[in-house]
Amino acid sequence: MQRIKEYEKTWDLDVIFSGGSESKEFQAYLETVLNEMQDLMSSVEAFHPDDSESATNLATIVTKLEKTMKKLRESFAFISCLSAQNVKDTSASLLVAKRSELGAKMGGIRTTLNQKLASVSEQKWQEMLQLESLQEVAFILNETRTAAKELLPREQEVLINDLSVDGYNAWGQMYEVIVGKITVEIEEDGEVTYYSVGQAANKMSSPDPEFRKYVFKQISKAWEDNADLFGQTLNHLAGFRLQKYKHRGWEDVLKEPLKINRMKRETLDVMWNAISNNKKHFVKYLNKKAELLGKDKLAIYDIGAPLSKTVKKVPYSEAANFIVENFNKFSPKMANFAQMAFEKRWIEAEDRAGKRPGGFCTSFPDSQQTRVFMTYSGTTSNISTLAHELGHAYHQHVMNDIHGLNQGYAMNVAETASTFAEMIVADATVKSAKSNQEKVALLEDKVQRSIAFFMNIHARFLFETRFYEERKNGMVSVNRLNELMIEAQKEAYCDALSEYDPNFWSSKLHFHITGTPFYNFPYTFGYLFSLGIYAHANKSDKSFEDDYIALLRDTGRMNVEDLAMKHLNVDLTKPDFWEDALALCVKDVEEFISL
Repeated sequence: MQRIKEYEKTWDLDVIFSGGSESKEFQAYLETVLNEMQDLMSSVEAFHPDDSESATNLATIVTKLEKTMKKLRESFAFISCLSAQNVKDTSASLLVAKRSELGAKMGGIRTTLNQKLASVSEQKWQEMLQLESLQEVAFILNETRTAAKELLPREQEVLINDLSVDGYNAWGQMYEVIVGKITVEIEEDGEVTYYSVGQAANKMSSPDPEFRKYVFKQISKAWEDNADLFGQTLNHLAGFRLQKYKHRGWEDVLKEPLKINRMKRETLDVMWNAISNNKKHFVKYLNKKAELLGKDKLAIYDIGAPLSKTVKKVPYSEAANFIVENFNKFSPKMANFAQMAFEKRWIEAEDRAGKRPGGFCTSFPDSQQTRVFMTYSGTTSNISTLAHELGHAYHQHVMNDIHGLNQGYAMNVAETASTFAEMIVADATVKSAKSNQEKVALLEDKVQRSIAFFMNIHARFLFETRFYEERKNGMVSVNRLNELMIEAQKEAYCDALSEYDPNFWSSKLHFHITGTPFYNFPYTFGYLFSLGIYAHANKSDKSFEDDYIALLRDTGRMNVEDLAMKHLNVDLTKPDFWEDALALCVKDVEEFISL
């Protein structure tokens, strides 16, 4: 039997900056960043688009911008890691505030530059882009120039940026501070333990239905106790966004998220329509699962319940080896990368109190490294999360040598690489099942993902769209937020559940994230897009690995519709691609029911 290679569960941040949140090295780095930003600002202010040397001057600014942005992203990534690994680290909290400040400052610099570019005549602009060093980043420059034409005058946009530090971003930080203080009281075997929200959520995979319901109620109580505070954070975040949109003359709240994700409204609508048309298959699954668990209907906390009384726990190192081995079947380069990430301790997976809930991957472009954050307790779902985040990390890895401005890929395509990695592992686990019973459990885990992307995420999208419409008329009460949440869940799950989660709006971090509005539909897009790529990979010859890398490398310099046409020869504004991808998920449901 092959010996399992052992890996540590904690990450190494010292190799980037030693000393944690008190790092002198990091403080010196921040000073460098500030100086570079100052120099960049001077160059931007001195830039006159009508000068005879304007193209050369712009090329100099682009070089400085790339260098400074890499350092800024490096700083932000380090701060994110510090604040996630220990929510009680007060020095890290101060750095989070510093991050908002720096972000606003850079926002101001870019706004100034973009508005200057917007003032250039079309003829002059095309002449400027003839300069060889600007051709490489022409897509980004055109994109920002077009976007700048839809903004307010420079002084007003800079003011919005500055006010967002203690306004908009402060509400997001407030949410994280409150969540960090929440503990969930759980009694097991006569012993009471206080868990962080992330740890308590891991207990929801218990095979005991009564215990599951009890844990759900305990977690719900923790959110309910703070609902008035979360009602404030959510309302004020949305209020800030809506004021900004109103002043810019933007009617549609989806204008910004679609622009950020470089996709058309048409593509989004076609995707949701295709999903809605196929939901009946997933309702069959929910009904079948209810029957297997001896219930008339599933409650929302039963969706992730294991079908077996014994839940197989997989040790961390075993999961790591399994991931590397199965990545290798599709892409040896991706497998080598994952192995390096485990060996060099790029992953924080330890199951301990005081960590932020959830998982993420963040990039250190200056060091050309990444870090993955999660809480690993041995469940199949944990293995999926680990593979998912490593997919993100690999995406950044293959882009390290691309021009920094072309590395800014949107969330919907970011979720493609991660979901693709997750799918490789999910498929492999099903194929490696030793018995029919194990195969059913693993197939079910795959179907769970479809339920998450087609129903859970759809509920988030419906809730957020409707909440924003109501928020235009004033503050939305906690009771109304609960009602909106239940309405959205009922619609998204086709009313197939017996009980819903009215507190989901407060417990889901994604509603309170300030970096990206509507942090929901890109997940579903990424899932279905990666299914299309996966189907393509299964049909493809040995060149797939290079084709896949080429697609990933283009994600920061193309609209998604062009990306899909170039690399997969498909039209995302037509239902065919989405229907084909959904068919793979329906096949899993049918196999599950037949088994």
